[in-house]
Amino acid sequence: MSRIINNFRIAIFVSFSGEGGVERMMVNLIEGLISLGCKVDLVLVKTQKLNLDSFPPGVNLVKLKASHTFSSLLPLIIYLRRKRPDALLAAKNRANQVAILAKILAGVSTRIAVRMGTTTSAALTGKSKLLHLAWYMPMRIIYPFADSVIAVSRGVAADISKITGLPAEGIKVIPNPTIPFKLFKLAEENIIHPWFSCGNIPVILGVGRLTRQKDFLTLIKAFAKLRLNRPCRLIILGDGNDRPLLEGLATDLGVKDDLYMPGFTDNPFAYLKRVSLFVLSSAWEGSPNALIEALALGTPVVSTDCPSGPSEILLNGRYGPLVPVGDAHALATAMHSTLDNPHKKEFLMSAVREYTVEKSSKRYLDALTG
Repeated sequence: MSRIINNFRIAIFVSFSGEGGVERMMVNLIEGLISLGCKVDLVLVKTQKLNLDSFPPGVNLVKLKASHTFSSLLPLIIYLRRKRPDALLAAKNRANQVAILAKILAGVSTRIAVRMGTTTSAALTGKSKLLHLAWYMPMRIIYPFADSVIAVSRGVAADISKITGLPAEGIKVIPNPTIPFKLFKLAEENIIHPWFSCGNIPVILGVGRLTRQKDFLTLIKAFAKLRLNRPCRLIILGDGNDRPLLEGLATDLGVKDDLYMPGFTDNPFAYLKRVSLFVLSSAWEGSPNALIEALALGTPVVSTDCPSGPSEILLNGRYGPLVPVGDAHALATAMHSTLDNPHKKEFLMSAVREYTVEKSSKRYLDALTG
C-alpha cells in the first residue's frame, strides 16, 4: 500500500516500561503512521515512569490509569465503545490478550492486530510445564479471534504457529520499524570517553538489558579470551539485575579495567557508529533491533544464532558470523576474525533496507486496514 490514508484512526495499545525495544519500535511506528495520514491514539496502561514529551507530535495520549495490563481490560472496553477506532494494534502477549477480549466484550467492529516480538518458546526453555501451560493455553484460545497476527521475523511466526495452532501462512511477518531518519543524526553526537580518542585499540559493544536473555556472561568470557591475543575494550550499554554478576565475572577474569558499563543510554547510536564491532550474545530474541541499527550504521557485527531473527537479518552469516548460543570460544574466534577482516560499510548497510520506518509503517497499515 503506497497511498496515504487520511483520518484512519489507529489505537496503539501497549504497556510501556520506558526503556525497552518495544517502546522504541512503537514510537517509530507511530511517527510512520502519522506521516501516512493516520490519526493515532496511544492507549497507555500506566504513565508513572514515562517521559510523555518523548512521544511524536500529533499522537493523542489516552491514559487508562490501570496498575497492570490485565486490570486495564474494563478501561479499554470503555475506550473502544466511546472512540471506536478503525483498528487497534497491541504489542506484547498480555496486551494482545486483553485487546482481543476487550473487542469481543465491547461489541465493536474495530480490527484487532496483535504483534509478537520475541520467541516465546525459547524464553520459556527450562521453565516448568505449569508455566508453559499458563502461557500457551491463553494464546491458543484467544489469538484465533484476532483479525491479524503479526510477527517480527519468520522464526517468531513459526513459533506462534506452533503454540497457537494458527496456520503459519496466515501470520504476517513485518520487519520492525527500526531505522528512522533521526538515527543517522543521533549517531553523529559526540561521545566523551577516552577510549574513543585513541583509535588504535578496538572497542567492542554489547547493548541490552542486563538479564539472562542477553547472556552478557558469555560475551565477557569471550572478550577475556580475545583479549589474551590482542588489545581490545568492551562497552555494554544497559541496566538490569545481572550487573553485580557481570562485574564480578569481569573482576575474576582480570578484564574489569577494560570493561565499561555506563548503564542505560537514550542514544546508543553514537556508540554503535564509533565502535569497531557490535556483538549480539543473546540466548533468544525476536528481531534484535540493536543488530539492525549497527548494520544500518555500517558497523561490523557478530551474533549468536539464537531463535529468532539473527540468521534472517544476517542471511545465514553472509553479513556477519553466527555462532552457537553460550559458546564463548566460538564467539571469541568470530570476534577476532571480524576485527581482522571487517565487511565494507556499504555492504553491511544493504542488509537492512527493509527495516526503515517508511517501509515498515506501510506494511503495518496494510495489516491494520485489512
